[in-house]
Amino acid sequence: MQILYNDWTSQQVLSHIVADIFTELGYQTEFIEAKTDGQWFLLKAGMADVQVEVWEGTMADKYAQLMQSQVIVDLGDYALKTREDWWYPLYVKQHCPGLPHWQALIQCAEVFARPGSHGKGVYIAGPWEKPDRARIRALKLPFVVEQVESGEALWKKLAIAHKIKQPILMFNWTPNWVGAVYPGEFVEFPDFDERCETEPGWGVNPKFLFDCGNPKSGWLKKVVSTPFFEQHPCLAEGLRQFNMTGAMLEQLAAMVNLENFTPSLVAKHWLENNQIHWRKWFASCR
Repeated sequence: MQILYNDWTSQQVLSHIVADIFTELGYQTEFIEAKTDGQWFLLKAGMADVQVEVWEGTMADKYAQLMQSQVIVDLGDYALKTREDWWYPLYVKQHCPGLPHWQALIQCAEVFARPGSHGKGVYIAGPWEKPDRARIRALKLPFVVEQVESGEALWKKLAIAHKIKQPILMFNWTPNWVGAVYPGEFVEFPDFDERCETEPGWGVNPKFLFDCGNPKSGWLKKVVSTPFFEQHPCLAEGLRQFNMTGAMLEQLAAMVNLENFTPSLVAKHWLENNQIHWRKWFASCR
């Protein structure tokens, strides 16, 4: 069983949980490390079987493409809602009082400037697929994008900025552990609509796409390759029932990022304390 292994904490913990369950049931497992933009080819080429976290805000387009081509099978949503967007710690509002409204960024972009940004604000993006530059163009925001290579790099920049109360604007998501440590808010862009990504004439800018924010109540899915679904129906059914709430996912991530446990140890802790659930989900595989 080839389980995709991405570069953010909750996905890693859930991957270990699923791998340990499969191992308990007598199957061999292997993690396939991949960036989100490269994992779709692996699923399509039969080089990966399972993805435990497909986020609507960053992966909806690729997910839809592979579903349409019948390369993957959707095994359902977790019992939670997600949000992924531009975010800032609360102290930033002292420097940009019009926030969280997105137009405030036009007036106070300079407070987010960095050396080399030529007076423009800097938005710190994660390594995942996002149309940030297209949004900046469509909404005429005086910003440039600095892209980091991992979620860990985002948290390092946040910790440094927060310590000296430097204004910072960055990618964040929920459920996540960050809000419990660094209270903050998402920027409120124009509400998401599918036409924002397909019809230039829709929205506040009649010429360009992506003149809106991301979904505010997004889904989080589990998917498997079609061959996996056909060859292992009991495992697929177990994954369909496999579930997490937002609070659970935040707690798992916090154990890694705040308490310095490894994703593997956190997974084992969860499995030990939730046997009644996962053994019931995968009962038909025994």
